[in-house]
Amino acid sequence: MIEFPLILAIGDSLVAGYGLPVDDSFPAQLQVSLQYRYPGASVINAGISGDTSADVLRRLPRLLSSLDRRPALAIVQVGPNDVLQQAPPARTRAQIEQILLHLSDCGIPVLLTTVESPAFIRDRAAAYLGIHAEVAAEHGATVWPFFPPGVLGHSAMVLADRVHPNSKAIRAVVAAIGPVVERML
Repeated sequence: MIEFPLILAIGDSLVAGYGLPVDDSFPAQLQVSLQYRYPGASVINAGISGDTSADVLRRLPRLLSSLDRRPALAIVQVGPNDVLQQAPPARTRAQIEQILLHLSDCGIPVLLTTVESPAFIRDRAAAYLGIHAEVAAEHGATVWPFFPPGVLGHSAMVLADRVHPNSKAIRAVVAAIGPVVERML
């Protein structure tokens, strides 16, 4: 019997699909894009708007134990809410590291995504720069930008709140990250 890949997408509003119809969320669009090469692949949307690295770390064990099989890949998107809430950068780093360690202990490869800070919070985000890349390098995770060039900050790619990506932006995200996901599967 062929087992189809299960992918866990966990993180904040970028994963959850804040303000979008369910079918336009990142996990839903990624799942559709994988169907040609991996028929039956499924992507679990474990995103919660507003989640920080602490929130993801807190709910990860229960989430993993609720699954009926081990994911072939975890896509982890955390960090922007840590910056917005001014969580101490050292704590953010430690929590991201614990997320990666927990997934690694379960034998789940990780694609850790990053988000370039928008201009309006760039100064606040300076202390967080490089955290994802450092932790990924230390723990053998793949790091990749969530947004491809030209999406973040583009007025035609955001919802009315001028922060969260619209469906068009998520299509661009999936087109850019899809080949990386396929290589990792």
